[in-house]
Amino acid sequence: MNCGLMRTPPLVSRARRTKAACDPPAVSGANEVPGSGAVQQRGRTRYTRRRQRSSAMMANMEDIQVVVAHNERATLRVGDMFLKIDGDQARTDVEVEAMAMAPVRTPEILWRKPPVLALTALPGTALGHLGEPSTASSAAWAAAGATVRTLHAAPLPPWLGRTVDDFATQLNSECEWLVANDVLPTEVVTRNRRLAETVLRPWTPVFIHGDLQVDHIFVSGDEVTGIVDWSEASQGDALLDLATLTLGHVEHLDDVIAGYGTNVDRDLIRAWWSLRCLLNVRWLVEHGFGPSEEMPEVAVLRSAP
Repeated sequence: MNCGLMRTPPLVSRARRTKAACDPPAVSGANEVPGSGAVQQRGRTRYTRRRQRSSAMMANMEDIQVVVAHNERATLRVGDMFLKIDGDQARTDVEVEAMAMAPVRTPEILWRKPPVLALTALPGTALGHLGEPSTASSAAWAAAGATVRTLHAAPLPPWLGRTVDDFATQLNSECEWLVANDVLPTEVVTRNRRLAETVLRPWTPVFIHGDLQVDHIFVSGDEVTGIVDWSEASQGDALLDLATLTLGHVEHLDDVIAGYGTNVDRDLIRAWWSLRCLLNVRWLVEHGFGPSEEMPEVAVLRSAP
């Protein structure tokens, strides 16, 4: 499960990309996160009691794992519980409301005490990971497509998503940055920008997840067990979800479309691949997710026709 909640503008939440340099106090203090500020204010005695109770609860749990951590948010796994820590409560508000509305299985909310949201873990494993071959079956990918269709057929959430103009404005600035900073050759950026611009057209809004990368759908065997990380959910283009899910996994595009069950414009899905990657690379670079030449997004951009 990922901590990369809603990030407006760039479209990224990286479940597998755990930043190596993580602040140790944030990990060791995970037991006290729910109300740690209040604990300190009430004094050392109560703080000590809380730590003792937390230690007892932790005795039978797995080690604390830092799933993702960067300067915007972090996610810790503590046994079968995930602690999502985010200073921007608007993202968490969206996630909580979207999970309540979604007609598909989502993590259960155990408690919320800003800036922390505690969630249960979903059964199963991620459908795959960006940059790695997926070991999930074709049937599991088709089931993911059917699950996405169920979401898209649901009533719209009351809040709006990003507009065509929003995407156009960011596409312009990100392409300029990629060229100015020699992250990608001009011809690669230009080629992908032309392709990306084809998605900038009117669409019929549906209830989208908004960051439906392959790490965010969990499966057990051939069945979908749930979807995580809902903080970018909104009204939007259905093809954005399908493109995000299949980014880097073109070999499973037919499976997803078969499960989705309606006609889908494959050319627009490929165009969304270019747009998403163009909008993501800068954020990944600035948040320390490795050199750009090793990013799967850059590989997708270089391979675009």
